Amino acid sequence: MKVVSEVRSHGGRQLVLTHDSAATATGMTFSLFLPPQAEQGRVPLVTYLSGLTCTHANVTAKGEYRAACAAHGLAFLAPDTSPRGEGVADEEGWDIGLGAGFYVDATEAPWSSHYRMWSYVTEELPALVATEFAELDMDRQAITGHSMGGHGALTVALRHPGRFRSCSAFAPIVAPTRVPWGQKAFDRYFGGDPDLSRRHDAVALIGDGARVDHLLVDVGGSDPFLDKELRPELLVEACEQSGIPATVRVQKGYDHSYFFVSSFLGEHLAWHAAHLG
Repeated sequence: MKVVSEVRSHGGRQLVLTHDSAATATGMTFSLFLPPQAEQGRVPLVTYLSGLTCTHANVTAKGEYRAACAAHGLAFLAPDTSPRGEGVADEEGWDIGLGAGFYVDATEAPWSSHYRMWSYVTEELPALVATEFAELDMDRQAITGHSMGGHGALTVALRHPGRFRSCSAFAPIVAPTRVPWGQKAFDRYFGGDPDLSRRHDAVALIGDGARVDHLLVDVGGSDPFLDKELRPELLVEACEQSGIPATVRVQKGYDHSYFFVSSFLGEHLAWHAAHLG
């Protein structure tokens, strides 16, 4: 693992790091913020999964999370959204291929050689940071994400009961098997296999019995993708039917951008801190 950069911010350390990934068979880059409390003892970890077209850098530069993390003593981990580099498959269009790994392990060629983001974010990266950063308390974890990353956060939490004390999302793709973005990705990565696709659909997982203790979700009322791609009403319905306490807020006038995410990320981090203890 190599430290690409380190800067001081809000009394903590903002790191950008690279390493060779066994899961993706490529180099991978991620960012990690360690709050000032990490100099005195172990701190909880919030993992943030980014959306389509993004790298680790989008939330690191635009998320405005460090003040809240420093105030609540939270570490903040932001991985990339896909493998990258020579020989990594891509396809024309911003919603598939590079920057669009959808946090799944692809089974279809040519994607299956490198697109193993599920294994990366659920197994390899957590194990790496736990080994390299003794400051992290891996028994106190939370997860959140935006858009495609909101989809990832929901499915990761639903399929790992007990690992995360809290889960939230910004403008998540809640039912990818029922919207164009998810259908396109799952057709490429899974060959349209309905069983594999269902295992990466939050609404379907809840319908099949997966549970989390509580959810916090924000969507922008002026998000151009709200009705066609995000479908938050499907998550509300699934949570009501399953008895999952879910706060789903429509923020009037906000869009899909980091102007929206950064406006409410501090509230989400305070909510996570309350559950992380």
